[in-house]
Amino acid sequence: MFAASDLYPSLEPYQHGRLQVEHGHDLYWEQVGNPRAPALLVLHGGPGAGCGPVHRRFFDPAIWRVVLFDQRGSGRSTPMGSVENNTTADLIADIEALRAHLGIGSWVVFGGSWGSTLALAYAQAFPAHVRALVLRGIFLGREREIDWFLNGLSAVFPDAHDTFAAHVRPAERADLLEAYCKRLFGADPVAEIAAARAWCAYEAQCSTLLPQRATIADQAPVASLVALARIEAHYFRNQLFLPPEGILGGMSRIAHIPGVIVQGRYDMICPMISAWDLSRAWPAGRLRIVPGAGHSAFEPGMRSALVAAVHQFRAG
Repeated sequence: MFAASDLYPSLEPYQHGRLQVEHGHDLYWEQVGNPRAPALLVLHGGPGAGCGPVHRRFFDPAIWRVVLFDQRGSGRSTPMGSVENNTTADLIADIEALRAHLGIGSWVVFGGSWGSTLALAYAQAFPAHVRALVLRGIFLGREREIDWFLNGLSAVFPDAHDTFAAHVRPAERADLLEAYCKRLFGADPVAEIAAARAWCAYEAQCSTLLPQRATIADQAPVASLVALARIEAHYFRNQLFLPPEGILGGMSRIAHIPGVIVQGRYDMICPMISAWDLSRAWPAGRLRIVPGAGHSAFEPGMRSALVAAVHQFRAG
C-alpha cells in the first residue's frame, strides 16, 4: 500500500459504473469525495496506464467531487489493450460523454504526463466546460519529445537505454519504435509480452529522480504492461493524433483558463523545456518548478506541490 503523509487518506468510491461509447469500447469510471462539491476530473498518463486507488489521494474529499476513469483500452476499461478506434479525438469525445452522463456542467481537469496532453487538448476543444487546469510533467506530443523518449534518454540513462535497445536486433535499432511495434502488434504473444516488459521497465527506470527498488514493470499484471506498451507505441507511431499545429498552436483558445503547471526540474521522461514552452504560451498558467524531483507524481516534492495546486482552486 502506498503511504505518504502529504496525501489524503485512502478512500473508496461512493459511486462507480461503466459507460459504453462508440466502436465497442466500454469505459470504467468512479467518483470519490463529496457528491455536492465542485467536480474535478483526473486524466491518467501513458496513454494506456489507467487509474489506481492512489490517484484518489491528491484531493480533499470534503471539498471535491472527484471523477476518475480509465481511458480506452486502459485499466478496467474494455477491450483491454485495444488500439482500434483509439485516438485523441476519441478520448476527447469520451470525456464529453462522461461529463454529460454524470450531469456535470464544468470541472477542474487534473492530468500528468500524457494526461497533461489530453487535458490541454480537451480544454481546447471544450473551453466552456473547464474551470481550471492542474498539469504535471508536461508532454506536448512534439516529434522531438517522442524522439527524446526513444533515443535521447540514452544521454542520461545509457544503462537503461542499452537494455531497451538490446531487446531488438542490431539491424532494427535505428528505428526502435518500429522494432517494438512489430513485436507489440505481431502474431507471437510471447514476443509481445517480452517487448511490453522491456518497454515498461525502461520507462519506469527513467521516471524518478532516484532509482526505485520496485517499479510498475515489476509489480503490474502482464495484461496491464501489454496494454500500456501497446497503446503508448500506437500513439507515438501516430504523433499522438494531434493537429498539425500541435498543442501550442491551440493555446489562444484557452488563454483565459487559469492553471498551474507542476514540473520536476529533473524530469527525464518529459524534460522541463516543454513545461517552459507551455508557460510562455499560456498567460493564465503558472509554472511551479519542483527542484528535487523527476517525472513521477509520487515523489515527495511532486506530491505536496500537486496537492497545493489543486487546493487553490477550491470553491470559496
